[in-house]
Amino acid sequence: MPSAHTQNYYHAVFSTKQRAGLITPEIEERLYPFMGGIVRDLRCTLLAINGMPDHVHLLICYRPDISHSDLLQQIKGRSSKWINETFSRFGRFGWQEGYGGFTVSRSAVDDVQQYIARQKAHHQRQDFRSEFLELLRRHGIGFDEAKVFQ
Repeated sequence: MPSAHTQNYYHAVFSTKQRAGLITPEIEERLYPFMGGIVRDLRCTLLAINGMPDHVHLLICYRPDISHSDLLQQIKGRSSKWINETFSRFGRFGWQEGYGGFTVSRSAVDDVQQYIARQKAHHQRQDFRSEFLELLRRHGIGFDEAKVFQ
């Protein structure tokens, strides 16, 4: 077959190092478009992005020749470098080492986009730790709760 015809959607969630509330409104306002630029540079499409001071959610339509780990390594690595260069007065910024990643069927894309759009309201009722563990459970991902947030 000379070409691949795919439709790949990925919901990625990751937090700042030690879940520190480092994503201020000033950083957020510029960070999300910057991350969108990274996604475009990787020839993928950012469908939704939002988060809180300690974490971010992205919904990405990605091409078939890039792995999830390469996609996230590029987004996290390039964005943390940019934050440290652009907002150095805030101190050292870093993302957690791991991430949560969930494949999304086309029929669920709209629901996930709405979920991401409502992050600020959602977190008035539920903290990040509870949210992340719920996402892992909902997607049937096995985990050791004691090690998830190390």
